[in-house]
Amino acid sequence: MGSERNEHPYGSLKDGDKISDKHKRELGRVRSSPTFRLGTLFTKSVEKPWRLLWLPFSILLLLVQVVKERVGATPRYSNSEPFTGESEQRNCVVFFPTNGVGLGHFTRLLSIARRMNKADPDMEVVFFTTSPTLHLLREEGFAAYHLPGRKEFSNMEASTWNSITEEMLSNVFAIHRPKAFLFDGSYPYRGMLNAIVRRDDILRIWVRRGTFKKNAPNVPIDSFDIFDYLIHPGDSVEPNIDEDETNNSIIHCDPVVLLDDEDIVASDVLKSRLGIPEDEIVAYIQLGAGNINDISSDISIILGVLHDAGVWAVMGESLLGSRIEISELPNVRILRDYPNSRYFSSFDFGVISGGYNSFHEAIMFSLPCICIPNSKTGMDDQFARAKVAEDAGFMLVEENVTRPRMKNLVSKIIDPENRQSMVESGNSLRKPNGASQIADHIARLIFRD
Repeated sequence: MGSERNEHPYGSLKDGDKISDKHKRELGRVRSSPTFRLGTLFTKSVEKPWRLLWLPFSILLLLVQVVKERVGATPRYSNSEPFTGESEQRNCVVFFPTNGVGLGHFTRLLSIARRMNKADPDMEVVFFTTSPTLHLLREEGFAAYHLPGRKEFSNMEASTWNSITEEMLSNVFAIHRPKAFLFDGSYPYRGMLNAIVRRDDILRIWVRRGTFKKNAPNVPIDSFDIFDYLIHPGDSVEPNIDEDETNNSIIHCDPVVLLDDEDIVASDVLKSRLGIPEDEIVAYIQLGAGNINDISSDISIILGVLHDAGVWAVMGESLLGSRIEISELPNVRILRDYPNSRYFSSFDFGVISGGYNSFHEAIMFSLPCICIPNSKTGMDDQFARAKVAEDAGFMLVEENVTRPRMKNLVSKIIDPENRQSMVESGNSLRKPNGASQIADHIARLIFRD
């Protein structure tokens, strides 16, 4: 992998490139606005009176076009000049993970960033994110800019929040002058798109999973063409993205997880830390971020069944969700860490949702699971993902949690022979870590010249 020291200084918000870019963005915004375009129709009609005959039809067509642009059915009209900055780029990559219902977007980009930084320690890693988990980036030594999501503000208009996003991200580009920009999110923010659309000098990459529900909202049609590459991390099912609808270069890779085998700690570490006897059966419970739907009733049933079966339960507490009230059951412990998968050798089996991270971590580190897909995610089709593991014999899938059903599943998975059979079945699903593949590919793109 190529390497290059950061000998060029940081940019300034007061230099000519930054000031010129800001004025060009403002001018392009004005020229692209419906009001300006409507005014242009009147002006041309005055210049050439014969056009007055067609003016009502031209106005109607413009209105239809504007509506289609607003709903994302057609690319937005743009009358902006391209970026023409002359400052030298620095050996820097900017990562923009969005804050979803969990830490999936954040974890994928952190995984890629760690491997790129390991291969090239001189590369500057900069995160620009809506996720509140900045302390995790500090532990890695990565700089970060934080913009709270729009819903964190009271009644803030989308246009206002997108304007903030555009200005902040443009400032990050002006200061760090990156060679590449990576976005991981299901839906691209308009403010972000406005900040990168003219930046042909930056390699723009969208890391986008493809396991979406059939009724998931469509992204604006012009979003894809603004990026130079789309990266589709692997999943248990084939991506349901129509690649023919984009003009991008598509990069496919294996599933992305944060850790590798050498990062998993010994089984006695967590048991000693949580006061769990060494020879007890221990189950890991992680049913999602806890900020989509009320999962307390499911957890109550699961904990009761595990207690009756003599199984210790370690509940993974999300860094994004509310604190879990500690159960009165004596064999329950709470784990609030990141990533919890580093302790998977301490568990005999798991009870998880079908989220991307938990699912592929279980496969990567051979943790047989009872999977309870979350049906209330916005876009992620967890059931389709989990069904593949069930068909392979690695997971037991249950959509409707009841005490009799959980009792049946737990009785199966606590049997040592059944668990061993599930582990062996999971080997067919295990693949190399796609994070290393993506890091190598991006490095080749950056240094190909």
